[in-house]
Amino acid sequence: MHYILRTLIGAAAGITIILLASTCGGTAKGDGMVVNEIPQQQISQWSLPTSLDFCGERVPLDIPEVRERAEREFYVNLQTPGQIILYLKRSGKYFPLYERVLHESNAPQDLKYLSVAESALIMSRSPKDAVGLWQFIPGTARQFGLIVNDYVDERRHPEKSTRAAIAYLKQGFGSNSSWTNSAAGYNMGHGSFLENRSYQGKKNFYDLYLNEETSRYILRISVIKHIMQHAREYGIVVHEHDRYHEEKSKIVSVTDAISNLAEWAARNGTTYKDVKLLNQWIIGRQLPAPARGSAWDISIPA
Repeated sequence: MHYILRTLIGAAAGITIILLASTCGGTAKGDGMVVNEIPQQQISQWSLPTSLDFCGERVPLDIPEVRERAEREFYVNLQTPGQIILYLKRSGKYFPLYERVLHESNAPQDLKYLSVAESALIMSRSPKDAVGLWQFIPGTARQFGLIVNDYVDERRHPEKSTRAAIAYLKQGFGSNSSWTNSAAGYNMGHGSFLENRSYQGKKNFYDLYLNEETSRYILRISVIKHIMQHAREYGIVVHEHDRYHEEKSKIVSVTDAISNLAEWAARNGTTYKDVKLLNQWIIGRQLPAPARGSAWDISIPA
């Protein structure tokens, strides 16, 4: 019941924004969104695009049930334009990092949209204790080299977690034959995806009967990618200067324990708040000594 109420409220909010945009004269600006800069339409006048793809792999919209699932994600996302605005704003902070690491890893650029679907590009925590931009659970995070303990949680480290996610996705690509299958395995576990392929005797994600979350997952990513790339066509304009950007910083390498992070920050010409905002992987108010031969690389304002 609460889900239905939230959905109705979200739909009403989305339609209200669209109607306001289409009836108000001139150009209105608010929080980075420009309305009435281009022709506006009611949500019922929009249609699913004729084609969708993910990592160069076609979404078979000619299959009726696949098209129905895709339309669900299309309209659910369009009814909350405020969320799309935030995706676009936050992409300014994280997409440059993703694009650089994906290029270095020789992996498809579309994989960055998986992070949008996973976390909405914030350091969120799920009820299943999946954390960060890429929503790693503790076991998988440690398997791919991330430190997760009472003091440090590198699932919240943008670059380290991105490299771990790409490694996990590339592992799935190797065992599941496609990036679509790999992304599905990222969601439900590569082992579980392989077991479903074996049991059902099918290799293609779109030929498999899977749990609801994973069945929606690839369609959701593909739709998010499409809307973010074509936001202007849906009346959502977020200019480059209105997008968030990573704060300029420099690295201080620390080889000893830090017993009081606020005092350490002051000695380094900054504040506890800035250290915590720039290093969300630091959980508390102190850090133990790093492993022998290594260091904590702590970002502070440049």
